[in-house]
Amino acid sequence: MRRLFEKVFPGPDELLGRIRYFLQRLVLLGLGPVTFIGALWIVEIREPKIALLALIGAFCHIFGGAAAAAAARLFHMAPPQAGAFFCCGFFTNVGAIGGLVIFLFLGEEGYAMLPLFKLLEELVYYSIGFPVARLYGTDRKTAAEGSLLPRLLRDPFLRVAVCGLLLGTALNLSGIPRPAAYASLNRLLIPLSTVLLLASIGMAMKFGKTAFWLKEGLALITLKFLLVPAVCVSLGALAGLGGIADGLPLKAVLVLSSMPVAFNALVPPSLYGLDLDLANSCFLISVLGLAALLPVLHFVLGLM
Repeated sequence: MRRLFEKVFPGPDELLGRIRYFLQRLVLLGLGPVTFIGALWIVEIREPKIALLALIGAFCHIFGGAAAAAAARLFHMAPPQAGAFFCCGFFTNVGAIGGLVIFLFLGEEGYAMLPLFKLLEELVYYSIGFPVARLYGTDRKTAAEGSLLPRLLRDPFLRVAVCGLLLGTALNLSGIPRPAAYASLNRLLIPLSTVLLLASIGMAMKFGKTAFWLKEGLALITLKFLLVPAVCVSLGALAGLGGIADGLPLKAVLVLSSMPVAFNALVPPSLYGLDLDLANSCFLISVLGLAALLPVLHFVLGLM
């Protein structure tokens, strides 16, 4: 994607930056809330235990980061590499890729679990992910510093996500029937959102040293595709999510907790002087690993 734009347009860095910014804002502040609201509108909200999805979603990031930090010590990584590896374990793509996968496997009812699972995501990103990553780094003069609460309140993505969650829940509880055309709209917008986000990410990717970090990348996807979902699903089962709506919330936990590295994992390395080549490589390896993960996920979901 990046090379294509470099050939077609002069001065690609500035142009690509504007296009990436527009696409990401379009999806996260525009298309995403529309799909979340529509999915929440029709889901069955009768069991308070579903709220536990928010806690398990937060734990998914925290545990993934802790596991990656422990693995970095086993690999005897220097702080710049260990910090990048932590970021790749911590930041998980439960939005763009997770949203598409859960929609394909579990339909709109499963997709409605996504905003609940992501509810505390921004909180753990700003309060844990970025501060811990900064401890590994060399550049401490960043925009991520400052009081947590004001940053959260100013964050447009968090505000839009919370408003979408509240509006979708209100429409669900109101008893107002959802327009029939909304189903067709979501079938179009959910895949489109993922394509646009991945395109915006691809415009900035450089993977020249991926082969050098292959061993670490394979170790990371073992953590993200096996260990993290195993622990998260176990917690969900202990919380009783398997007994709700034919196990739909528990299936959602399995799908969303086993997603690859998020694009956000590339931000702290840029801010704090961590190893961006390692972060880029782990991102690519984990996304490519989906080809092997998805058939296994489909099989396991059929057993649940």
